[in-house]
Amino acid sequence: MSTAHAISAPESISTGIPNNKLGMWLFLVSEIMFFTGLLAAYVVLRASHPAWPGSEGHLSVPLGTLNTFVLLCSSLTVVMAHASVQRDDQAGLRKYLLLTVLLGTAFLCIKGYEYSQKFHHHIGPSTNIFWSCYFMLTGIHGLHVLIGVGWNGWVLAKTRGGRFWSSESHLVELSGLYWHFVDIVWIFLFPLVYLL
Repeated sequence: MSTAHAISAPESISTGIPNNKLGMWLFLVSEIMFFTGLLAAYVVLRASHPAWPGSEGHLSVPLGTLNTFVLLCSSLTVVMAHASVQRDDQAGLRKYLLLTVLLGTAFLCIKGYEYSQKFHHHIGPSTNIFWSCYFMLTGIHGLHVLIGVGWNGWVLAKTRGGRFWSSESHLVELSGLYWHFVDIVWIFLFPLVYLL
């Protein structure tokens, strides 16, 4: 008579981090590598060209500074939105998410104005290597800002539902992580492109 032996399933190893948060961190690591490659390529190109063509006065440091201030303020509003979730303050959450979306949109509008000024002066990506780098770096960053604005707007729309607090409040933290990443990229991008 044979005896059946119970085969126990292997125990799962827990990291102590929710899967969605771990997934977001892994995604952000891949984005960090992507932007590090772009910025490193820019630095290498710049260092290897002794006669680096400049912006010839067509790059507005005041507008770049204003955009930096706008993004830094939006990081604060994201933090305040997350704090509102922790206080169970739905009105505060909506207010700060709306401010984040508005500030992100303001950033994109300022960048759009800058682009229109460049095109008005017949400056485009093919003008020289500096402008190729400028449009590539700021364009890819702008696309990430647009995604962040859309994501925060989507989270804002979901706060209208009564079940948001119990089942989906983690979305505020995930969108906030992404938004902080976008802001940090600009903090590196602004001095490299506008000031050096």
